[in-house]
Amino acid sequence: MTLIRPFFLAGLVGGLVWLVMQNFVLGAARTQLDQTLLLTERAVEAEVERLRSLPFVAAEDARVRRALAGSGALQDANTYLETVAAHAQAGDLFLIDAQGDTIAASNWNRQGSFVGQNYGFRPYFQEAMTQGEGQFYGIGVTTGVPGYFLATRIEAEGARGVLVVKMDLRPLETVWRTADADVALADPHGVVFLSARPDWEYRPLTALDPDVLEQLASTRAFAGEDLAAALPLLPGPAVGSDARGEGWIGRIATMPSTGWQVVAARPTTGLQLVSFGTAVLAMLATLALIGMVKARDQRRQIVALRLSQAEALESMVRARTADLAREVDARTQVEIDLRATQDALVHTEKMAALGRMSTAIVHEISQPLAAMEATLSAAELGLAPSDTATANRLAKARGLIRRMQRTTKHLKSFARKDVAERSLIDLGAPVVSALELVAPRARVVGVSPVFHPPEERIEVLAGVVRMEQVVANLLLNALDAVADVPDAQISVTLTAGNGCARLCVADTGAGIAEADLPNVTEPFFSTKVSGESLGLGLAICKAILSDFQGTLSIESVPGQRTQVTVTIPLAMPNGAEAA
Repeated sequence: MTLIRPFFLAGLVGGLVWLVMQNFVLGAARTQLDQTLLLTERAVEAEVERLRSLPFVAAEDARVRRALAGSGALQDANTYLETVAAHAQAGDLFLIDAQGDTIAASNWNRQGSFVGQNYGFRPYFQEAMTQGEGQFYGIGVTTGVPGYFLATRIEAEGARGVLVVKMDLRPLETVWRTADADVALADPHGVVFLSARPDWEYRPLTALDPDVLEQLASTRAFAGEDLAAALPLLPGPAVGSDARGEGWIGRIATMPSTGWQVVAARPTTGLQLVSFGTAVLAMLATLALIGMVKARDQRRQIVALRLSQAEALESMVRARTADLAREVDARTQVEIDLRATQDALVHTEKMAALGRMSTAIVHEISQPLAAMEATLSAAELGLAPSDTATANRLAKARGLIRRMQRTTKHLKSFARKDVAERSLIDLGAPVVSALELVAPRARVVGVSPVFHPPEERIEVLAGVVRMEQVVANLLLNALDAVADVPDAQISVTLTAGNGCARLCVADTGAGIAEADLPNVTEPFFSTKVSGESLGLGLAICKAILSDFQGTLSIESVPGQRTQVTVTIPLAMPNGAEAA
């Protein structure tokens, strides 16, 4: 019983896999056959359409029309049709009068010529005479060569006739056999007239009715072939587009332009072998999997015995490993903290040294600069009114001295560490004052900052003058950024939320490069190319805000916009003094 169960399970799996693979390979075969049908249909249509207009074109020639009307030489028409057929590679061209007699043909000088033959019984002639156009496939009654006939009606000088082109489609069979494609063409009645399989030719897809056999005999479409005795290829009517014969499956489609049926087939032997082989492999894989499961169960029992013996030792190893991991994490965190502290100390020392240097510079050059400006002022007073050249030079020198004095003023402001006096203030007041301070600069630039005040007072613990200095610096930076930028805008927004006041200064100026953004708050770093900036404005703003527990953040999109956000904690209702 133990041995029967695995083989029963393997057989069940093999049967299921066979059913699944049978459906899969049949579906894949149908998809491939549909592609073959599409390619074959397009190839046949291209071959037919290549010469479909030839009778219309050839019928316009005056030699053909005169030959039909009896007013021209038939030999001229023969020569013309022979030349056209040779250039167009069209098989044969021939002209039929109203009685069905051929009066001119491209094969006039070859054995089996159509000249003098009557084809009034052919459907293509009858359709062309009644409807203007006709088409028909059949075996030639004169040459015994099958072909596809395309006909068009001609009217010339009161005479009527039909011009016909005969196409030889047998080269398509050669192409199909070379490509090893089981493809066939059947007429609208289901009689195969072209096929890659020679044994399929002139056999019906299904049994033909007596009326159809009589109609085919009257048109002599397949003269010389006993269609009544030919065995059908299909045991019954096709189900939709599917067809199944003895040892093969196929797909059938109808060509709209000709009414022909295109058949693509393939043998079922290979498909059965694939399904059977896959089922056998599935059975073997199932048996192998069962064997592996059995072996795994035995191995699990052995491993369980060994694990029970080593459990105590493993517990000790895990505990020791956890201790080592915690020790490593602690040491790593200590190293990180030490490195951060070292970096902070280095930065603090650098800033302290920078402050001392700034103080020394201010102390050493402030008084000489003031003396130089006073000397130049005295020199200007002693100049003659006509000496404008010297006056201009002295004015430029005084401008340079004032610039140096502004620089020392900024350095003095950066170096001085004032006591941060805080009081309860309305943050909107320094914003309004700063807007008034930068108004002259705004008029020069041509951009007026727009302030969006809050609906209620926003109170913080800070200094009015120092906050006014922060806002003015931010506004001046924004005005410098939008200079020479068409349709520029600057907006100032003051809001409160989550226990903080937020002041946003946004502009649509040139923006800040991504590589420069982390450095703009560092002292003496400037992106302005004019050379008039020391790069201390944002550094001073950041230092002032830190005294009020505030922060400064910058967002910028190069070439589009920049937004600077100042965040300060809101004043507690019970911890403030009147401003």
